Amino acid sequence: MSDELGRARQMWHLLEPLHAVVYYAPEAFEEAAALGYRTDERWPSYFAWRAAPLGDADAARVAGTFYSFSPAMVDEYVPAVWSVAPSAAVLAARTRAVDRTYRTLLGEACDAPDTVEAVELLRRVTDAADTTGRPLAAANAALPRPDEPHLALWRAATVLREHRGDGHLAALAGAGLDPVELLVSFAAVGAAAPEVFASRGWSDQEWEAARQRLLKRGLLTPDGTATEAGRALRGEVERRTDEAAAAPWRVLGSQERERLVELLGPLWVAAIGSGMLPSETTLGIGKV
Repeated sequence: MSDELGRARQMWHLLEPLHAVVYYAPEAFEEAAALGYRTDERWPSYFAWRAAPLGDADAARVAGTFYSFSPAMVDEYVPAVWSVAPSAAVLAARTRAVDRTYRTLLGEACDAPDTVEAVELLRRVTDAADTTGRPLAAANAALPRPDEPHLALWRAATVLREHRGDGHLAALAGAGLDPVELLVSFAAVGAAAPEVFASRGWSDQEWEAARQRLLKRGLLTPDGTATEAGRALRGEVERRTDEAAAAPWRVLGSQERERLVELLGPLWVAAIGSGMLPSETTLGIGKV
């Protein structure tokens, strides 16, 4: 992996937890409950928070942009989430959720000089991010830019992680991996335990059918682990994803990138150290 692609991946690793805490934070669940969402599981608020920038999107659009979720699972929550609260109300509540979560998580760092400096660097990166053909990144980038540093930090983390995610879908399509095949192939290289991927709602029959398709392509062994060709294909997907994600980071010089890593470090530690985030996710951070 080139230094440039490695830096793009490093930034993703730093920013992803800062984005993801809103899906797990008690404050976010309280805001979701106030809107009328069930909070006995995280999915009603997850689909609402993440899809709201798309407007009152239907299930087909959400399934297409989220990609890895079973359409049957998406149908369970969408468009029902918009009958609880319209997307505009969800976006307002999401901002409140981020505000409260970050104030608990980061405390005085919310508007500290280091955070302001990090946000300014990230603003240049998000402004340089081409969101053409990247629906989730474009929808989040089109939202008003917050004045408060901690809210601007979350916005930047979200735009950049969705920018990367949208590019990842293009790389998967280029590799000929459909939504369930992407999960089976990812589990096959040890990105996470197979049960972690079960959270995306695919049935045992759908999982096995995808496994058989990959087996016929020579990408899996009979025991479900990746062949050399399977690992090479997954490696190519990740390389193409990193390439697509790297472009906006070129706006920063090497010293500015190093400074941003330094500034984000304590915030990343706060997110990881909160205990809210699962130790394994379908993103495979730290394993691919």
